[in-house]
Amino acid sequence: MKRSFAGKTDTGLVRSVNQDSYYIDPDGRFFIVADGMGGHAGGQEASRIATGAIQSYLLEHWEGPEDSPLLLEKALLIANQAILTDQLDHPERADMGTTAVVLMFRDEGRPWCANIGDSRLYRLHGARLEQITEDQTWVAQAVKRKALTTEQARTHPWRHVLSQCLGRDDLREIDIVPVDIKPGDRLLLCSDGLTEELSDPLIASPLKSIRAGEGAATALIEAAKDKGGRDNITVVIVTIDLK
Repeated sequence: MKRSFAGKTDTGLVRSVNQDSYYIDPDGRFFIVADGMGGHAGGQEASRIATGAIQSYLLEHWEGPEDSPLLLEKALLIANQAILTDQLDHPERADMGTTAVVLMFRDEGRPWCANIGDSRLYRLHGARLEQITEDQTWVAQAVKRKALTTEQARTHPWRHVLSQCLGRDDLREIDIVPVDIKPGDRLLLCSDGLTEELSDPLIASPLKSIRAGEGAATALIEAAKDKGGRDNITVVIVTIDLK
């Protein structure tokens, strides 16, 4: 299936530094969004290191024998190790880490997604927006256990506490899932600077109404800034063409 794509990042209205990173493969084979943490320099470096390491590994091993889930897992493990190595070289960045969400089109007919942290992948099919990834956060686990409602989770003081991120030597589980797509679908990768400000219906609206990917990306970022723009905001939109 042919696809078109666009991406945009914005510092937002409160932060002085953008700790998000993203990468779009020029041939549309894979897409990465990372949201760094750990102080200004640390967060910037963590997301930059992760994005670069994932990109390099995928490009180097694209034609290799590993199946797609294993390729994605290895790419994120390499990224994790790259951040750990940088932490040893720069002790002032010892607490840095980053989320990462990766969408990869390698197998005919079915893309794969890998996720660590709370950056997200959504799929818009018709009028229905569905969150594909599962947040690796304390509140997401509490919602799963029915200890919190979804609405309570949106404002809980621990909503930003990650259960996993890149940059930790105890990294345990990388979520890797296949993604079902059909012509006309839209896929959205984003950092939590978007989802913290906008509910799913507000995210779905420009994805449904603005066909140009660049225009939809701009509209999403501006909508998040209109709601406060308290964090860096990054969006990547992939449109599965009808023909």
